[in-house]
Amino acid sequence: MPNIASAKKRARQTVKLNAHNASLRSELRTMIKKVRKAVDAGDKDVAVSAYASAQSRIDSIADKKIIHKNSAARHKSKLSRAIKTMS
Repeated sequence: MPNIASAKKRARQTVKLNAHNASLRSELRTMIKKVRKAVDAGDKDVAVSAYASAQSRIDSIADKKIIHKNSAARHKSKLSRAIKTMS
């Protein structure tokens, strides 16, 4: 338990920041699942539109350093490849 005022404030900020980052990571996973579900269902139009929204969200989360930029690129690449192989 922190005794110094600045340490108490930092602890409060950390709790708030961790909750925000967790919600962003959860949103990322949800976006990826939507694209995968559309690909598994064979609905290419839905998959492409879901990928477009997921792509911008993945980039913004990577810009905030919630996930690494290479991890974001890998996610986008795998989703794009899955959509391209649907035909």
